[in-house]
Amino acid sequence: MITIAYILYLAIAIGLTVWVARTLSSNGEVFLIECFGHDVTLAKSTNHLLVVGFYLVNLGFILLTLQFGDEPVTVPDMIRFLSSKVGLAVVVLGFMHFFNMNAIAKFGRKVGRWLHEASYEVAAREARTGDA
Repeated sequence: MITIAYILYLAIAIGLTVWVARTLSSNGEVFLIECFGHDVTLAKSTNHLLVVGFYLVNLGFILLTLQFGDEPVTVPDMIRFLSSKVGLAVVVLGFMHFFNMNAIAKFGRKVGRWLHEASYEVAAREARTGDA
């Protein structure tokens, strides 16, 4: 019973992690491009780094939680075991998402201002020298 429970837990939790990471990555790229002043290369690179970090933290959490909880003996025990472990993994996925969104929003606005200021300085320099 415990082996089946662990296999189900890992399959469900890892499957959810992969689905969430792919969903956030594909839909978040547009947001990152906007945050980073339409610098597509920077946005894609940041998106990839966020996905890697997301996988590392969440998969590490999923694997570490294998040691917690009472081992199920009956089918109802297995359902409780799975629901508590998967539920905790889903809550952590949610917190990770909100943490990342907050960090990106703060960092992205700052980078966007830097890029805007840099492009303004280049345009002003070109206008002064007649290179435009």
